[in-house]
Amino acid sequence: MLFTITYTGQNTQELGFLLYKNPARPQVSELSHGKAYVFYPEVSDERTTAALLLDIDPLDLARGKAGSSGGGLFDYVNDRPYASSSFMSTAISKVFGTAMTGRADAHQKLSDAPLDLTASVAMLPCRGEREKLNAVFEPLGYEVSFDTALSDEKHPNWGESKYVNLTLKGNVRLRDLLRHVYVLIPVFDRQKHYWVGTDEVEKLLQHGEGWLENHPEKEYITRRYLGRRRGLVNLAFERLAEANVADGEAAPEEPAEPEEIPEKKLNLNAQRLGSVIAAVKSCGAKGVIDLGCGEGNLLNLLMKERQFSRIAGMDVSHVALGRANDKLKLEHAGEHMRERMTLFQGSLTYKDTRIAGYDAACVVEVIEHLDPPRLAAFERVLFEFAKPPTVILTTPNKEYNANYANLHEDDLRHGDHRFEWTRAEFRDWANKTAEKSGYTVRFSEIGDADEKCGAPTQMGVFSLCE
Repeated sequence: MLFTITYTGQNTQELGFLLYKNPARPQVSELSHGKAYVFYPEVSDERTTAALLLDIDPLDLARGKAGSSGGGLFDYVNDRPYASSSFMSTAISKVFGTAMTGRADAHQKLSDAPLDLTASVAMLPCRGEREKLNAVFEPLGYEVSFDTALSDEKHPNWGESKYVNLTLKGNVRLRDLLRHVYVLIPVFDRQKHYWVGTDEVEKLLQHGEGWLENHPEKEYITRRYLGRRRGLVNLAFERLAEANVADGEAAPEEPAEPEEIPEKKLNLNAQRLGSVIAAVKSCGAKGVIDLGCGEGNLLNLLMKERQFSRIAGMDVSHVALGRANDKLKLEHAGEHMRERMTLFQGSLTYKDTRIAGYDAACVVEVIEHLDPPRLAAFERVLFEFAKPPTVILTTPNKEYNANYANLHEDDLRHGDHRFEWTRAEFRDWANKTAEKSGYTVRFSEIGDADEKCGAPTQMGVFSLCE
């Protein structure tokens, strides 16, 4: 991932003094999960560009840094090594920390003056919210432009990429530019690599001082930066209100309750798992496999039912399987439980004899994480090769997304979802797959149903024809 700052004008090589980075010497800084490189691709009296390049180690993200006791932060397949994310904000703070304070010693006058600066942020995640780029950056005095590309040129029907290359131009102080980018990159990228606690409120207020309290999008910025955690958001609003009053302004009205992912979404997961358990029990299965088991939430419930004498969980992620193992406490379990439960790593798109021989297979909120071209392989692996008597599959109902205030049109519920189906699309796929593979399928909905949009989750129960 790459972040550049270009200074145009006179004696622009003095940018090095403001950044405390010598244009004649590339520099390297160690980060928690990689390295940050600072170099100058162009240097002249009229135009100088400083670049910050991050090299994130994907193995550190998945396994944990060598020599550390902690586990990994992400699965093996993720966008963190090439997307501008909270890793970039952390690097800006570490590498350009002094410049963010505005201290420049002998060049203080230059530091305090607005400069003609252009910043470029490569591969900024911005799914369905491109209009917010203008709404967030333009009030800060920037001319905003961005470009994107197709997700895959070979598959134009997949649409445009969710990533944009963002360019900001303005006559601003360098310290302000760095603070703006530091705060606003995580606003657009929803997946921070560290825990969001009260210290994040302090960081937001520190780097937002002088601009956030009066920004027309301050509620959006605050909610997104703090991960929509209601307590932290309310605390930040209180502090921002105090800042306005301290500046001689009237205290604003109580802000509208910040948007959050609805609390019933937590209950939805319990309803979903309960519906799956009921379906597995009703088909009389003794052996059950959870394909894409994640951290083992369904497995934990299956273990509590004596009906199931043979249980297995498969997932593509070693990290998730490690967490499932910890949740199930298999290391300390008795011999009977260890014989009853099996965990193994595997992929849903490759034939695997280990997933055959079970009475029922559960595929809970997994299929939407597969790339559409891989669906055919998934169908063959499950319905043709493994061919369990019962398959229970759940997936989001795309129509219901209209009920989530935090989702924009065509936005998906999770950053790793490759698609989401409407009810008609899901039924069409399920019916065709069942007919082709010798199954029948019946459908049901899970969660509080909306009269127009249906329920948030849709489930298909496939039964093998005798």
